[in-house]
Amino acid sequence: MLNAPTPRVREILSWYKSENTGVLTNLYRLLNTGALSGTGKMVILPVDQGFEHGALRSFGSNPPAYDPAYHFNLAIESQCNAYAAPFGQLMAVCADFAGQIPVIVKVNNSDSLYPTKNPIPAVTCSVKDALQLGAAAIGFTIYPGSSNRKEMYEEVRELGEEARSYGLPLIVWSYPRGEALSKDGETAIDVIAYGAQIACQLGAHIVKVKPPTAHIEQDAARKVFDKERIPTGTLADRTRHVVQSCFGGRRIVIFSGGEAKSDAEVVEEVKGLKAGGAFGSIMGRNAFQRPMADGLKLLRSVMAVYKD
Repeated sequence: MLNAPTPRVREILSWYKSENTGVLTNLYRLLNTGALSGTGKMVILPVDQGFEHGALRSFGSNPPAYDPAYHFNLAIESQCNAYAAPFGQLMAVCADFAGQIPVIVKVNNSDSLYPTKNPIPAVTCSVKDALQLGAAAIGFTIYPGSSNRKEMYEEVRELGEEARSYGLPLIVWSYPRGEALSKDGETAIDVIAYGAQIACQLGAHIVKVKPPTAHIEQDAARKVFDKERIPTGTLADRTRHVVQSCFGGRRIVIFSGGEAKSDAEVVEEVKGLKAGGAFGSIMGRNAFQRPMADGLKLLRSVMAVYKD
């Protein structure tokens, strides 16, 4: 049974009043599950790297993680708010974990066998399939900056409309990428904030982005940062700007964990995100590429930062 809504959860849900009861119910489930229940914060375990990078690169360093059940157990035992994965990985074992944790079905995915400067993921799961898996939300990746962005924006509009009609919130992975952006530009503060704004404009209920760096990619953006004296010197400053870019903080914004780091580095980064008003973290590789005990310890440490 879910806890009664706290004032903070009531406030967050008030930002989504135009949504149907099903969407609100599932947002409520996501906000009221696990160790952070009722705080308005989230820690989600995402495991889509098998599709994105291959099983070896994803799970070779921790062989038990080849088993799809491993990730359900990691998410449940660490008391995450939710577990996110592609359709096939969830379908393999989800019956054994039905109802034990909210599930986010990633409905589009890319692979790294054909590298391209202008990526576009394939739609790999229908909303109907997600519903049959007991999904609490769907996840969709967009690549703002890609020459293929128009097709992604149109796909997410269609799938988002269908998902909402069945009461499923839309979570958008917004990862700027494309031949017009430099490598540093993919995580630049102006670009990350712009990508987050685009996700909100496309109807995302929850936005997932990478932690922004102090690099500024666009000259036009640099002029505004300088003129308005918008601080970007610390991770907290940059996080605050990204959250502000999401309708003045009226959308849930969570930040990815990125590439492998030490426990201390992960926790320090999370402290900066929290100080800037992040709603939480969505942390995959740094959790499941460690042995189970170490992954549990790290996730609980991250939750403790957000809960403090």
